[in-house]
Amino acid sequence: MIDESGSFDPSEGPDESASQGTWEDLPLIPLFPLPNVVLFPRAVLPLHIFEERYKTMTRHALEGDRQIAMALLRPGWEKCYHGRPAIEPVVCVGSILSAEELPDGNFNFLLQGTMRGQVVAEVGNETYRLARIRPIEEVPAAPGVMKAQRQQLIDLFTSQPIAATVMARQFTKILATPLSTADIADLAAFTFIEDAAVKQSLLADADVARRVGATIGVLAEAVGAISPDPGVEQAPSAGAKRYRNPSLN
Repeated sequence: MIDESGSFDPSEGPDESASQGTWEDLPLIPLFPLPNVVLFPRAVLPLHIFEERYKTMTRHALEGDRQIAMALLRPGWEKCYHGRPAIEPVVCVGSILSAEELPDGNFNFLLQGTMRGQVVAEVGNETYRLARIRPIEEVPAAPGVMKAQRQQLIDLFTSQPIAATVMARQFTKILATPLSTADIADLAAFTFIEDAAVKQSLLADADVARRVGATIGVLAEAVGAISPDPGVEQAPSAGAKRYRNPSLN
């Protein structure tokens, strides 16, 4: 059940109001909750798995449809991390692109986001968490709005000082491809925004035009902290970071 704060409390049972049709018919997907990680559709996240419950989760996912949903832990998770602390109800479902089991039984894998989803119910009795997840239907944006926002992204990544960075040059190339503006904004949010709460708010926003506009706003505030010299580190503004490569897959 989703509580008044917007988090999902697994002890309360399914959120019937959020489901469409019978919630038991929704996909059953492993949940991987972390305190500072927010995945976005199309973005690729490298993960190292060492906890026993999540090694089991990884094995089961690799034996099945290779899907795992990344969930953001709500504040206060430290009190019951090894239990089932509350999570944000909107998650990003991802697909394992490649995986390696290490000699010690740990795993490294690459997870690519595929869709936004809402946790409707946590079920099962595995050591790791499983949830019924409903795909989120987005509110589409008018073509004219998307065209204007794409130009804003182009202007952003071709402005100084960010234009001199490798990441900006990569995004300028991406903006010249047919990839949708909404997808590019998601990749930019994943790549440049550090603040997990801000990223979660963008992940949870189903209104495409509003979400892309908000992403552009955060990026515009952050670019001033990004140094054109790769050997110079500056304090990030609004959670800007420079080191994660975008995905074109």
